[in-house]
Amino acid sequence: MQKNKKKSHLIIYIVVAIVAYSLINSLIADLRPDDDIDNYEYDKNTFSIISSSDNKDIGESIAKYADKKGYKISVTYLDTLEVVDTLNSGKKYDAVLVSNSLWLRMLDSNVVKTSSLRSTSISPIIFGIKKSKAESLGFVNKDVYTKDILDKINSGELSFSMGNPMTTNSGVSAYLEILSNLAGNPEVLKSEHLKNQALKNQLKEFFKGIKRTSGDEDFLETSFINGDYDAAFTSESSIIKINKQLEKDGKETLYAIYPVDGVAISDIPFVYIDNKSEYKKDVFESIQEFLLSGDGQKQLLESGRRTWYGGTTNNAPKDVFNSKWGINTTKYITPIKYPSIAVINEALALYQSELRKPVHVVFCLDYSGSMYGSGMEELVNAMEYVLTGNDISVSFSEHDKIDVVPFGSYVLDTWSTTSGLTNEDLLNKIKNKDLDGATALYAAASKGLELLNKENDDYVSSIILMTDGMANVGYFSDLQNYYKKVNKDIPIYSITFGNADDSQLKEIAELTNGKVFNGRNGLVQAFKKVRGYN
Repeated sequence: MQKNKKKSHLIIYIVVAIVAYSLINSLIADLRPDDDIDNYEYDKNTFSIISSSDNKDIGESIAKYADKKGYKISVTYLDTLEVVDTLNSGKKYDAVLVSNSLWLRMLDSNVVKTSSLRSTSISPIIFGIKKSKAESLGFVNKDVYTKDILDKINSGELSFSMGNPMTTNSGVSAYLEILSNLAGNPEVLKSEHLKNQALKNQLKEFFKGIKRTSGDEDFLETSFINGDYDAAFTSESSIIKINKQLEKDGKETLYAIYPVDGVAISDIPFVYIDNKSEYKKDVFESIQEFLLSGDGQKQLLESGRRTWYGGTTNNAPKDVFNSKWGINTTKYITPIKYPSIAVINEALALYQSELRKPVHVVFCLDYSGSMYGSGMEELVNAMEYVLTGNDISVSFSEHDKIDVVPFGSYVLDTWSTTSGLTNEDLLNKIKNKDLDGATALYAAASKGLELLNKENDDYVSSIILMTDGMANVGYFSDLQNYYKKVNKDIPIYSITFGNADDSQLKEIAELTNGKVFNGRNGLVQAFKKVRGYN
């Protein structure tokens, strides 16, 4: 991308909490566990980058370049909002790579001094629909409007996966895209539009089509590849990554649909943080120059990133921007107009409280003897945080259902509420339940499946399993057989604590297309993260 190219004004600013973060796993970057940010220490001899977690492809290009140049670097991947919070807390890094430029306006200028902002590439937010499904819907080789997609959702012909709008850049971008298009693409989206009942009804109908939500883009890709879904609503670069793996696995690929009434577009700036080091400044300038060079842009193109702003091109690599996947670089994309920060915040609150598809979640909580003392205190605090509704990013609505399954040597009880706003009784029972002996992990998970097996497609169903130990009652095969018998897409998300056996929980995640979260550095944060996935 040449230096005289204009920076994209198509950027969003989101105030949400996001979950997934990890570090680059290579010999040329420092290696730290994905949840060990608290132990990060600034090294004056290492060029440290803090990055949004959906920019790993760019981070990998930077790492390879740094290796050639002999630079010692580290890359920390966090949720975009966590990037901002981490920098504002005073933790020092030398550069920041965020999903959208306006996130940088959240930085405290008294703490973080940034300069040399340059966008590296862009990616539109689009639908990827299985080719056979897209053909049956009449979406191939045809202009498709958002209303056309909504009609197919309403008829029950289309369901999809997407990032959680409360926790992912792609999710909130997709939401704002649909919101703007169904509102008729007003010159400025205002608060009055969000009060329009007809528009809210359309949005509710649209989100009824959600089959699976994800708290981060990486997991959206992984769960889609491992699952069985009609479509994904995410960035074009993610659709390309998904299709590469699907093709490699001999599975049906997705066909890209660009709503002609409007598409959300993100840019990804690489920005210097001034720590008064001429050496760090030189390293930054060298890396930025590489990213914007012909070789750097070529690498980003090969990873599915667009390196041109607006307009069209015939020069994108055909094996990446593959026309048989519906990827089109020769047709103009109509960008949506983003609303003000205040309207975005109001839209997110509306999504969480009224618009999103209801969830039915089962919390399986470890009440074995080893939880005595501080362990149980942390668990109670975490559940209180999640169930009280004071944090909009994790709060439940009146349409949600919640079950709690406490377990020790066996399943101790089952507590339920049919409204996510009436949780006081659940909390009282959680606080007053006695501990019991061993760890019947698999029996508890099976009980959760039994409860959710009765549910219909009106809910997004999932199990959140928390344990501080090793399953020593029952067998994994018991859960495995029962899961196959239920034969429903019900993910189990596990939270490790204390001496929990990670290998057992990873088995459960692989069986159910779920994920394991580390709660050893704080259960509240772990529960907050996992809520982004349901």
